[in-house]
Amino acid sequence: MDTVELIYRYFPDLTAEQRQQLGCLDQLYREWNEKINVISRKDMENFWVHHVLHSLAIAKVIRFRPGTKIMDVGTGGGFPGIPLAILFPESEFYLVDSIGKKIRVVQGISEALGLTNVRAEQTRVENVMEKPDFIVSRAVTAFPAFVKWVRGKIASRSENELDNGILYLKGGDFEEEIAPYRSRVKVYAIPDFFEEEFFGTKKIIYLKG
Repeated sequence: MDTVELIYRYFPDLTAEQRQQLGCLDQLYREWNEKINVISRKDMENFWVHHVLHSLAIAKVIRFRPGTKIMDVGTGGGFPGIPLAILFPESEFYLVDSIGKKIRVVQGISEALGLTNVRAEQTRVENVMEKPDFIVSRAVTAFPAFVKWVRGKIASRSENELDNGILYLKGGDFEEEIAPYRSRVKVYAIPDFFEEEFFGTKKIIYLKG
């Protein structure tokens, strides 16, 4: 099943507004994809599993408290940031990417959905001066390189059940990549939350800030 009903099944407590916003995502991305290709056509056939549900795996690890600041680095077309912003309307999301056309898509979709808790900016993370509570991303590079990019950019005071840090969606074998951080890392297997075959080797790397 690759429809919005899949999301409703795993997240049964959504409000009517959240259901409506999620329900609009497929059509919005199809419309934007005609203008600016951010998701391959083949991948659009698996939109809900590969993009939306994958993004929302983070919500199975942490429930962001109101006021939490989250930065999505290398957001591309808005993943995982936009689905998470729908799920956590009282948290603040800052989506950054170095490619301007991708940020245009993010801004257009956020506006269409009425997401007042999303900011999107074309910039490199190295140039970002503010310090969010959490940094999220979908495997934009090898984990050590990503940690180097965002070093010193996480707020020190923690107010969630997890200490502030990085939540990184990644698949495959990355034991060597996380070895230098072993004392501060926890790995969550996404198949513990979702049964779809796509998630077989996919995990969330949490690195305490």
